[in-house]
Amino acid sequence: MKNLRIEALLLALGLFLLGFMIKSGIDNFKDKERIVSVKGLAEMEVPADKVTWPLIYKVIGNDASQLYDNIRDKNNAIIDFLKNNGITDEEISIGAPEIIDLQAERYQSSLPAYRCNATSVITVSSRNVGKVRELIAEQSTLLKQGIAITGGDYRYNVSYEFTGLNDIKPQMIEQATQNARASAEKFARDSESKLGKIRNASQGQFTISDRDANTPYIKSVRVVTTVNYYLTQ
Repeated sequence: MKNLRIEALLLALGLFLLGFMIKSGIDNFKDKERIVSVKGLAEMEVPADKVTWPLIYKVIGNDASQLYDNIRDKNNAIIDFLKNNGITDEEISIGAPEIIDLQAERYQSSLPAYRCNATSVITVSSRNVGKVRELIAEQSTLLKQGIAITGGDYRYNVSYEFTGLNDIKPQMIEQATQNARASAEKFARDSESKLGKIRNASQGQFTISDRDANTPYIKSVRVVTTVNYYLTQ
């Protein structure tokens, strides 16, 4: 009889411990299902490190041979202007002229004053952004040689790029993650919880855009990370 009582007590104690462990496991499982999802933003302004500058001019005429000579002379003058101001041969490329025979155009109500309209493009692609910006401001000096650099053609706009993204990625990801954690900690405090470990995280896409329309040579780099944290009591 005494042995039966001892066995019953041991059984009851075992059931109690089993119930306690099950309850603790359930509570722990519930805690792990309590998560908070936050986003962290990182932004940085950086100077462009590459510029592409197309110099466009137009030539009109009736004689194809004279038109060719005119284009050659103007190209040489533009290249001299660039090289005399520190632009290297490797940074200069000359495109084939685009020539339109105006008299061959259909639906002409009257013959044009000139037969040929030629567009020539010389492109500068350089890492020396500061130097090129100075020359863009001084390109009007070519007018003294009868060369009018034209603008307004959507195909030939000055473009600025930032190519050093890989150098700043680690720093920006760290900043975005820190900002996400700060938001998660505030949420945990407001909900009377404690912030646990990271459940999972995802890095958003980096975007590079002009800071504004007036300063395209300054770029805004942006990334958003999403982090899910466990919340505990």
